[in-house]
Amino acid sequence: MTMAPFVPPPSEAPRKTVVALQWLDPLRWLARGSKDVLVHPWIGIFYGLAFWTMALVLGAVFKSNPEYTMSIASGCLLVGPFLAMGLYDVSRRNASGLDADFGASLICWDQHIPSMGMLVLVLIVLELLWGRASLVVFAVFFNTGMPSTASVVGAVFNPENWEFLLAYMVVGGAFAAIVFSLSVISIPMILDRDVDAISAAIASLEVVFHNTGIMVFWGFLLSLLVILAFLVPWGAGIIVVGPLLGHASWHAYQSAIHWPETTTGTA
Repeated sequence: MTMAPFVPPPSEAPRKTVVALQWLDPLRWLARGSKDVLVHPWIGIFYGLAFWTMALVLGAVFKSNPEYTMSIASGCLLVGPFLAMGLYDVSRRNASGLDADFGASLICWDQHIPSMGMLVLVLIVLELLWGRASLVVFAVFFNTGMPSTASVVGAVFNPENWEFLLAYMVVGGAFAAIVFSLSVISIPMILDRDVDAISAAIASLEVVFHNTGIMVFWGFLLSLLVILAFLVPWGAGIIVVGPLLGHASWHAYQSAIHWPETTTGTA
């Protein structure tokens, strides 16, 4: 007697819906993020100082020992998402009408270490590949000799190196697009729903795929604000911009993904 193949029952887990975004939504995320900063300014300053310290360390290493820059950058990439999770937790509590707690924001990631660890590992691997690809582009396209750290900006924008600049922008843009697409809403989603890293990354890719133009605009705004922050002496603008973007990223996730329940997770 032939047994019928087993067909698993449909999952009863709530299914997400990717929302069709509007062009003004990124500006709304920034506005909501600024409100979160104003509600809890001291929490924002703490995380802003943490981001600024990471930036200063990277800058110091680049000036004195550029060969270790990628290693330190990988360490910052490992710490950065955990710091950002604290900001997401503050925004999540604000949206739920709960009191934000500084101590809780510091340890909100402790129940999500497996998922966060896997996602951060993927990001670190991508960054290391990005660094290796950058070295290849330098070796193949740079025409005026490897610059010192003091003259790197002038050398890069030398008219003789236009081919290098074009190739570097293409390669760097491709890696940046991959990293952005994988992480734009995945980390807030892990905090909110405690999903695994693969599901969160796929959801992030879906959001970018279904709202490509708007998410490119969002990425442009993120990049522009970070650049403006570092134009402030010593890059101190990141103390304000870092928390703002962290809170706004939570609202980006909330707008882009809809869950059937009316309440958010309490992870």
